[in-house]
Amino acid sequence: MLKCLFCSLMMFFGFSAVSGPGEAFGMTADNDKNYKEYTDYFEKVFQTFETNYYLPPSREIYDHFLGKFNAKIYAQLKSEGKSDSYVRWRSAWYLVDALKSKDDRFTQFYPPKPAVKFKQEALGEKIDLGIEGQKGVIGFVVTRMEPRSDAYAQGLREEDIILQIDASAVQSLSQKDIENKLTPLVNTKVQLTYLSSETKQQRVITAVSKEYFKQTVFLHPVPVDGVFCLEVPKFNRSTGDDMFRFLQMVRAQHPLGLVLDLRGNPGGPPLAAREISAFFLKNGEEFAYFQKRNAPKADLDVPVIDAQYHFTAPMVILVDADTGSAAELFSGIMQFRGRAAVLGVNTAGQILLKSMFPMDDGSMVALVTARGHYPDGSVFSFSGITPDKIITGAPKDGLINLAAAWIAMKAKQ
Repeated sequence: MLKCLFCSLMMFFGFSAVSGPGEAFGMTADNDKNYKEYTDYFEKVFQTFETNYYLPPSREIYDHFLGKFNAKIYAQLKSEGKSDSYVRWRSAWYLVDALKSKDDRFTQFYPPKPAVKFKQEALGEKIDLGIEGQKGVIGFVVTRMEPRSDAYAQGLREEDIILQIDASAVQSLSQKDIENKLTPLVNTKVQLTYLSSETKQQRVITAVSKEYFKQTVFLHPVPVDGVFCLEVPKFNRSTGDDMFRFLQMVRAQHPLGLVLDLRGNPGGPPLAAREISAFFLKNGEEFAYFQKRNAPKADLDVPVIDAQYHFTAPMVILVDADTGSAAELFSGIMQFRGRAAVLGVNTAGQILLKSMFPMDDGSMVALVTARGHYPDGSVFSFSGITPDKIITGAPKDGLINLAAAWIAMKAKQ
């Protein structure tokens, strides 16, 4: 849909000789009584760029956009019966697309509803009861629990069977009905009656739907004795806590080495990458830095932790084209410091400082505000991190097993 939208806007902005239907009837933006509201809105978007974007925006491009809005975009959208809000948001989308640099794949305009969804995904937030499962013969069998959810804190565990949700017996509900009831509005209290898989006794709890950060580190089985693999599908503010917990478990088994699978990890807050670096790099050394336009650099150093929590065994990090942002930042610095070998294909090339700027109507402009730099001052490439060994087409477990075998071989040398 976005591609179709872009193609349409390309036509409106001078790539077609065909006039919009509204233009033929003299329908122009400056005849609209709300015209100043449009221009004030666009000016605020431009000022957001001018104040925060990592490159200075072009006033010439902005003026060109206003001309096209007056002559074509407004007429086309109004002739289609679109609301003022729709005209404002669709036009702002094009303005942002025109102002950002060609190699910037992050900066974007979001109307109110997509803005809320984007924020939740960007921060790794989820608002529900933290329960996943499948309806069975007796009830709803819990297959996964978020360890930071209220239901988990009250004792609900995987393999428990939910028999009743509030006043509704699970057997009378469809899978979709159950999932909807387990995803209520924030701060909703939901009574759950369940059969404990451990005690075989029924329990009743009242769980609250609240904001929490999803678990982001998972143990993946490896068929090589002494080598462990941790999958990290996303970074969020609790990734450091998750990593600490799993590394404690791994360290207790005197490992030969560790595979970190960051394939498909879109990243998250840069501070999450900094935080987990403390387990693998020297205390206090420079990790990386970001630099905004006309501002001093913002240094990130490796946090200082007790030596007993350092993980010193050999490591391999797995990456792919979807490894982005904080995930590739972490991978790149671990490679730069010689702490881990990186296998896979080039990463996404999005080591940038990204920020969200809300507008008064609930919409949002998401901007790249700074470039990322290695400790030696070199800039992270837009083409991504290049692995030490490029491996294409490898199945998920195949690459994990290859990395584990490499670690085991290295340990014998």
